[in-house]
Amino acid sequence: MWNALKAKAVEVADRRIEGILDTNRAADFAVQAGDMRLDYAKTNIDAATRDMLIGMLETTGVAAKRDAMFAGAAINETEGRAVLHTALRNLDGGPVMVDGADVMPEVLGTLQRMGAFAEDVRSGKFKGQGGKITDVVNIGIGGSDLGPAMAALALAPYHDGPRCHFVSNVDPADIAQVLRSCDPATTLVIVASKTFTTIETMTNARTAQAWMGEKVSDVGAQFAALSTSAEKTAAMGIAPERVFGFEDWVGGRYSMWGPIGLSLMIAIGEAGFLAFLRGAQAMDVHFQAAEWHENMPALLALVGIWHNQGCGHPTRAVLPYDNNLSRLPAYLQQLEMESNGKGVSMDGADLPVHSGPVVWGEPGTNGQHAFYQLIHQGTRVVPCEFLVAARGHEDALHHQHQLLVANCLAQSEALMKGRDLDEARSKVADKFEGAELERQAKHRVFKGNRPSVTIAYPQLTPFVLGQIVALYEHRVFVEGVVLGLNSYDQWGVELGKELATALQPVVEGAKSAADKDGSTAALVAFLQKHGV
Repeated sequence: MWNALKAKAVEVADRRIEGILDTNRAADFAVQAGDMRLDYAKTNIDAATRDMLIGMLETTGVAAKRDAMFAGAAINETEGRAVLHTALRNLDGGPVMVDGADVMPEVLGTLQRMGAFAEDVRSGKFKGQGGKITDVVNIGIGGSDLGPAMAALALAPYHDGPRCHFVSNVDPADIAQVLRSCDPATTLVIVASKTFTTIETMTNARTAQAWMGEKVSDVGAQFAALSTSAEKTAAMGIAPERVFGFEDWVGGRYSMWGPIGLSLMIAIGEAGFLAFLRGAQAMDVHFQAAEWHENMPALLALVGIWHNQGCGHPTRAVLPYDNNLSRLPAYLQQLEMESNGKGVSMDGADLPVHSGPVVWGEPGTNGQHAFYQLIHQGTRVVPCEFLVAARGHEDALHHQHQLLVANCLAQSEALMKGRDLDEARSKVADKFEGAELERQAKHRVFKGNRPSVTIAYPQLTPFVLGQIVALYEHRVFVEGVVLGLNSYDQWGVELGKELATALQPVVEGAKSAADKDGSTAALVAFLQKHGV
């Protein structure tokens, strides 16, 4: 399977994308899900390649694995768990069974409790000890931070509740800068940790407790918890009605659809949050029902497989031409690289091909004045994924949004077309001649033939954001199944945590560094000398 894919990539490597892009291709190599459009015509995938890629879905049993996931089967085999973030947005669906029990009553009950609490905070029914809540500080890390922080920024035009802040880094600068702008007496702190043992999160939570205790008498009364540990949340003084739990079949990086999204719900309201869920639910329905050649998540995954495992391009740039999506690349780094950053297949054997790509990016047009130089003229091909809305939220500045859209479309066109030596020569022929003309012209050549896809949508609403995130979640799922790995564990993050725990007393000077390697011991000594 993989050898055939690589052979196909070699076969078409020198073919110009522009040469196969006609009107029919523009229609045939695009797909819609609701009002969202995925255009993958600016890639070197032709009909035969697409058929080969779709055949890989069938060979690896993606449909059966997809149905098993939605049905609550334990597809996270290394941890023996179901994978049911989709249940958190199953607002109109039927029962979802896990170990013989329907999980939907509890899911919907928790969602109702969240909605009631969010509206109490927003309306002022729930108050701080200094009056109505003005600020919400979400303390988490990884999936307990990246998702809601990304979504809260993305939906900033819909904020009509308290200001939302996010703290994740154990670096004291992070929490100090956030708390400096808040009043303890009117701040709600949300601690997001399933087990209430995450060291970075709990360290920041204790700092927030001490800060709030300087001004209020009942610190626990202004804390809420997103956790399953009733004992530990009670020990922090958090009343049960302000504790919202979720099951182990919801992975951290897939969790903002439930209690981890509480800060977002408080910011945009229960109705806005439900619209966000419905957008994701619509993509779930599409993913389950659409034939492969019309299935947006499957096709986006196949484009990724073609570029990475087929063509050998090791990175993927995510380039939202929507400033409110500026945290989307960072969110997708975790979603994709933690999910599919594996080297072992489900049966324990080494993967026969490279796994997921390095995902990175920034919003346009900022990136154009930073790293696009490498994308256009560098020695490595970087497949690009553009996201763009037809309309922004600043009606009085619509002319600027039109300029933004023009820049987005121009970049994908420029990546594909490039500029040959004759055209480059003509650009500077009035300034240079002879050998200097040739030298100068070569610096202005763009090889082109660089692939990209574009995801377009009417406007970045809560519903559309739900569609986008669910699209990428299912893309990760499809790529993982085709690669034969488990997208839902993350053992690679464990070793560093263990070593950090062991190193803390060494750094503090309570334990010798004698058993550490020479480099680590020397670094500890240097940092201790300078005040650590």
